Amino acid sequence: MVSRARSTAQRLSWRLRKLMSLERELWGQGYVRIAGVDEAGAGPLAGPVVAAAVVFEPEVGLKGVDDSKRLLPDRRAAIGALVRERALCWSVGRVEPEEIDRINIYRACLEAMRRAVEGLAHRPDYVLVDARTIPGIDLPQRGLVGGDGLCHAIAAASIVAKTARDALMVEYEALYPGYGFAEHKGYATAAHREAIRKLGPSPIHRRSFEPCRPGLFDGLDHADADFRGPVREPA
Repeated sequence: MVSRARSTAQRLSWRLRKLMSLERELWGQGYVRIAGVDEAGAGPLAGPVVAAAVVFEPEVGLKGVDDSKRLLPDRRAAIGALVRERALCWSVGRVEPEEIDRINIYRACLEAMRRAVEGLAHRPDYVLVDARTIPGIDLPQRGLVGGDGLCHAIAAASIVAKTARDALMVEYEALYPGYGFAEHKGYATAAHREAIRKLGPSPIHRRSFEPCRPGLFDGLDHADADFRGPVREPA
């Protein structure tokens, strides 16, 4: 048991050193506040796209931080809470379904990222972004393909974005019952598609996404009926 615990600790230490290598390079170049940025929720049929920006003090790293997709939900939630506690600052940006439908999901992801960076309490000196660069911010930045698995700050941002969005979708379960938002978080599971077929799209469904586009429900009993659930937004 002791040997296994030691092996796990060594593996986490090695992983953390690897994840922080790019940030250490930038700290060595004189950049102090380095923000990692990532988004969650580009693919779902419902709910907002959520981005997070996270800044740590130089040389501060958290063992266990990794690409959010590699973490089980309970572990992800625990590490997300630790990131929020230990980071110098963090911020979340959202783009709602109506705006996603208006500007398209690619632009919505970039806008959510921009809002997250602009919401930071401390202006970063450099921005590291998963897979792309963010228009509209006057800061040096670098897009890193697969950054949520290669960079500590981006991985931390992926966890904050994912946990924030998942919590929001659990709240939406109570507001719009019957769709299973707490379970699938808005993704296009078979159960979710069947719920849309039976109930029609809710106010938080993305009408530009199949199978939520107008006209796809013509001929169904609910096609001409408005959604009758509550319409208040979660706090």
